[in-house]
Amino acid sequence: MDYRRDSIWKRVDWWTISLYLILIICGWFSICGASYDYGEPNFFDFATRSGKQLVWMGCAVSLGFVILMVEDHIYETYAYLLYGLMILILFGTIFNPTEIKGSRSWIVLGPVSLQPAEFAKFTTALALGKLMGEYSFSIQRFKHLLSALLIILVPMLLIIMQRETGSALVYLTFFLVLYREGMTGTVLFAGICAVVYFVVGVKFGMSLMPDEVSSWGEVSTLSIILFLSIGLMAGYGKRNLFPSQYVFLGTLLLLLIAILVSTHLIAFNVAYVLWGLIGLMMIYLLYHYFKMRLRNYLYIAFFLIGSVTFFFSTEYVFEKVLEPHQRIRIEVLLGMEDDPAGAGYNVNQSKIAIGSGGLLGKGFLNGTQTKLKYVPEQDTDFIFCTVGEEEGFVGSSIVLILFATLILRLIYLAERQTYKIARVYGYGVLCIFFFHLFINVGMVLGLTPVIGIPLPFFSYGGSSLWSFTILLFVFLRLDASRKA
Repeated sequence: MDYRRDSIWKRVDWWTISLYLILIICGWFSICGASYDYGEPNFFDFATRSGKQLVWMGCAVSLGFVILMVEDHIYETYAYLLYGLMILILFGTIFNPTEIKGSRSWIVLGPVSLQPAEFAKFTTALALGKLMGEYSFSIQRFKHLLSALLIILVPMLLIIMQRETGSALVYLTFFLVLYREGMTGTVLFAGICAVVYFVVGVKFGMSLMPDEVSSWGEVSTLSIILFLSIGLMAGYGKRNLFPSQYVFLGTLLLLLIAILVSTHLIAFNVAYVLWGLIGLMMIYLLYHYFKMRLRNYLYIAFFLIGSVTFFFSTEYVFEKVLEPHQRIRIEVLLGMEDDPAGAGYNVNQSKIAIGSGGLLGKGFLNGTQTKLKYVPEQDTDFIFCTVGEEEGFVGSSIVLILFATLILRLIYLAERQTYKIARVYGYGVLCIFFFHLFINVGMVLGLTPVIGIPLPFFSYGGSSLWSFTILLFVFLRLDASRKA
């Protein structure tokens, strides 16, 4: 037994652990800078944010090394049990009477508040690895793919019901894991199309064309759907049945003529022409499917129907499903609204703080924007603005390089796994880290919507630090037990 433990300590990836320790230490200094008040230099006082974070860090490091000491087969054996328990906790949290910032996702235990949604990322990644690691699993089989999707979507929906949309969106990164394990790119393609439809439809939905009748949003989105369908038919249809280049040029010419006629002769809704063309294409697809049993034509018809349905649902989702503060954040991001004193205040102030840091920064504890508390949530969701102000472009770049090194290291570790459960889990971990890094830094810079997710190892809070620690160290334990 002692020999086995010694071999584990020799095989564990100390490079990744070193990166982890460097990042949490840098994060602690950033929290010190973000939460520091003039006249209160005692960072080790447990009544301060920095003192509390020091406790979370000590617990996190201890938790990480305990995880490394646990036998690796435990994680596989109890993967489904842990996932089931977490689902029950997420479900119970929906009815939590305590609301924190409009969300019911927190469980308050005396002086400690925990967010189950953060820990559910670990159990979901582990359950997904367990499922896909089974010998008979094949992602090409619909039944198996559906099981994987349910593992991802169930906690995601429960978290949405807790009014914690930001944390729920993290679960979309698991689709990249499915793609790595052989899922067709159709799902990713459909996801990208959905984003394009939503952005174009929302941003230009109220903008009228020169004829003052047609909507740029409707005409643009329907045009995108139509031309994408033509492209799919050109790529996957039977070539001797579909002269794609002529259809593309003919459709484009007809659309231009309709716009000119509506603008200069008789004003009418140009979208009617597009609806007619989409209807003709649908008849064409279904006719050849039923006549010649060409399955690809049926799939393209489903894509066409799904795209149109999604486009019409965007307005309902935007107006009825999203919370008011989420709508205004999207409008500010897309340039539909200019609200520097309201919804855009956080981003505007964070960009001022980062820009004021210049090349080398103002120095530790010398930031003015952060010390005067101009940036809300500056030690949690907007912690990166503190890095930019105090450490400047150079310090921010070093932090991003450290994160990039960690992600590249996780890719390397995931690819060298001999067991599928470890590889799937490893890719789940690195996708979660990448999503948090990309979205958090992006929203601080005003490049992505403000959805309120923490920066790994930097943002203040025990739940996020512990959850990221569990995610990482369980993977390191599985990697240490791989066959050479």
